[in-house]
Amino acid sequence: MKHNKRITVIILLMFLIAQFIGLYVVGTYAEEKVVNGEVVNNTGKVLPYGMGFNIEENETLDTYSMIFSFLFSFIIAVLVVFLLIKIKSKIILRVWFLAVVTIALGISITSLLPEIKYASLIGLAVAIPFSIVKIYKRNVIVHNLTELLIYPGVAAIFVPILGLTSIIVLLILISVYDMWAVWKSKIMQKMAKYQMNELKIFGGFLIPYASKKVKDKIKLLKSRYTSKKSLERNFKKAKIKINLAILGGGDVVFPIITAGVVLKTWGLIPAIVTIMGAFIGLLGLLIYSEKKKFYPAMPFITAGIFLGLIVSYFFLI
Repeated sequence: MKHNKRITVIILLMFLIAQFIGLYVVGTYAEEKVVNGEVVNNTGKVLPYGMGFNIEENETLDTYSMIFSFLFSFIIAVLVVFLLIKIKSKIILRVWFLAVVTIALGISITSLLPEIKYASLIGLAVAIPFSIVKIYKRNVIVHNLTELLIYPGVAAIFVPILGLTSIIVLLILISVYDMWAVWKSKIMQKMAKYQMNELKIFGGFLIPYASKKVKDKIKLLKSRYTSKKSLERNFKKAKIKINLAILGGGDVVFPIITAGVVLKTWGLIPAIVTIMGAFIGLLGLLIYSEKKKFYPAMPFITAGIFLGLIVSYFFLI
């Protein structure tokens, strides 16, 4: 097991909570259709901030169009991030992260509010201070709490344009990319280190923890040095190593997107079964992974999702 039992349980619980929040948020927003030039939405709230994807009446997006649209957006986003990292533009990256986090949080918070006037603006007003603290201040609690709401908001944007076949194909492609990026090119490790060391932010769950020996050492240093500067200086001298348990944002959002697509295609129970399949895949990874080794989570999560889809197809629909 890569992490101790307590940390493993915390990661799994956070993952599961994010999935069910995502299912609620996605279920709150309905697909918009344009009928005779007017946006029609009778089954839920309209996705705020102009993020809704309007589908003309009787118009359907074929699987290849869906996959291309999603992959094109994904590739462009990755290339832009790589370019900004290459030119070391920390300010632009932070502003970009701030904008994405604020919009995603706003979408999730708005879904929790009653259907009142200016609900989306209220959601945005609540989201902004949390986003600022997350991006510009290092607070582990705020970071992880906001992560629980960010990925449901992101999923709500993409679920309307994806179908069951397209999300299955995307899961396979993303899993292959994840394996290449972690085991072959090491891009994922480099990006994670750059985010944490240079930008002081991370896209995903992040739980720092220490062994009992390290904790005792920290307590001793705190008792000896009262000023913050001297404490930080002696922390560095003591070479205290804090372990980090991380789970990337993609590993959280893709199961939510899949569950959302299943929700609109097959219904609630199959969507829940899909989530539990993803949970089992992540559980297997965390149990059998080894310390000080990096693993791509998506292949394991995807395998669990496919198990959930198979069970749903043969027994629940």
